[in-house]
Amino acid sequence: MFFDLMRQLLQMPRFFIQQFGCRATQADGAAIERQLLDRGFASVSTAADADIVVVNTCTVTASADAQARDAIRKLHAANPTLRVIVTGCYAQRAPEEIAVLPGVAWVVGNSHKPQIPQLIDSLSSPAPGEPPNNFFPAAALHSDSTFPFHSFVGAQHAAPHLGRILAGDIFEQRALLSAPVLGGEGNHTRPTLKIQDGCDSRCSYCVIPFVRGRSRSLPPGTVIQEIQRLAEAGYREIVLSGINLGTYGGDLSPRVEFEDLLRRILDETSVERLRVSSIEPLDVTQDLVDLLVSSERIAQHFHMPLQSASDRILATMHRWYRAEHYARRVALIHERLPHAAIGADVITGFPGESEADHAATLAFIERLPFTYLHVFSFSKRPGTKAASLANEVPGATIKRRARELRALSEAKADAFRQSQIGRTFRVLTLRSVEDSDSGATQALSTNYLRLSVPGNHPPNLWLDVQIAKDGVFLPPTDALKTESLSLVVPS
Repeated sequence: MFFDLMRQLLQMPRFFIQQFGCRATQADGAAIERQLLDRGFASVSTAADADIVVVNTCTVTASADAQARDAIRKLHAANPTLRVIVTGCYAQRAPEEIAVLPGVAWVVGNSHKPQIPQLIDSLSSPAPGEPPNNFFPAAALHSDSTFPFHSFVGAQHAAPHLGRILAGDIFEQRALLSAPVLGGEGNHTRPTLKIQDGCDSRCSYCVIPFVRGRSRSLPPGTVIQEIQRLAEAGYREIVLSGINLGTYGGDLSPRVEFEDLLRRILDETSVERLRVSSIEPLDVTQDLVDLLVSSERIAQHFHMPLQSASDRILATMHRWYRAEHYARRVALIHERLPHAAIGADVITGFPGESEADHAATLAFIERLPFTYLHVFSFSKRPGTKAASLANEVPGATIKRRARELRALSEAKADAFRQSQIGRTFRVLTLRSVEDSDSGATQALSTNYLRLSVPGNHPPNLWLDVQIAKDGVFLPPTDALKTESLSLVVPS
């Protein structure tokens, strides 16, 4: 019996998950990893040590697609016997593009990510007389979704109804695949919990609704349970994320408002700091701002996608607001929380964007108290309405406009940092002593200032620090206040 158990353990595949894309994609990867570990598979730290690599893709830009293809080719070149399972948004949007790449054994759309553990299990325990890649019958592969899930045996052919993807059909996905993202930034200091997925909006440039489906929410009880589990494990800041976070709870019965969920988290969990990731401007309500004013346990940080400050371009983008609506939200935040971080996404080079449109965006950003920008060059996405628009902006013009926006972002960030001189912050350390050889430790404030604090400190530590006039982050003049807590990473 002992030898039978050992033989089974030795046959368990070793897996590695290679991540691309946004917090939501990373949360999907974390959920897949949790499922595989629960099934007894062994996680390894590098693709070189793995039998199977799950490539979790993004498709928000053409560059994201190219990065995924390049990674798959490199994996196969390094180890031709490696089995590569490709999933994520790119796999959902264009499985036929991925299927022809060398080394790809399976292509799994977002709608069938929960079946990946069964796939990998089939590779180690195929049905009698069947090769591993033929384990699932066709009915199981296609389910009842209008979007395909495919086993490309030998990665040679795709199903005939793939064209429906580019036509803009929406698959019905009721499940929300989620688990806290514990890796990445800050040596596991700030886990991200995805509580919402999908989007019901139809911005003309965005492919995400077609690859992630309709908006759906993690039940409040599950959210509370996950956050309390993380808090009890020692995590002090938790980030809430979603594709369209402000729509949280609209699909639940009874309906749950996002602000009410935040109140429940504050009342029912011991999390010390909660941070809200990107939220649409029209979802930044008086109630939400008042809640942040009333509680120091919610980070004073708003990230609201702007995309453009030209009303003409916003209309063509099918955004649900105009520049003045956005400006009123910023004014509300700045009035109630004058030191809050206010960040924005901006797309430059959208089809038909004139120099006047670009100038309007620059002027809008200049006059408002933004603290940073995420600047994106327009990328044509198949199946979106913007992909068929005329008046494309030349590439050289897009690059120049992006440079101007990024220069403005740096100026706004510098001005914000200068405005914080003399203030004292309670910051959370991000990196361990082993990660730093500069005599300083990276830390994060409630208003999203990344500080370099003198001295080597362990991660997940509260420090009270002050910004000096020369821009160097120093401890307060009396004594450095610290409070430590060990982490127990949840299984």
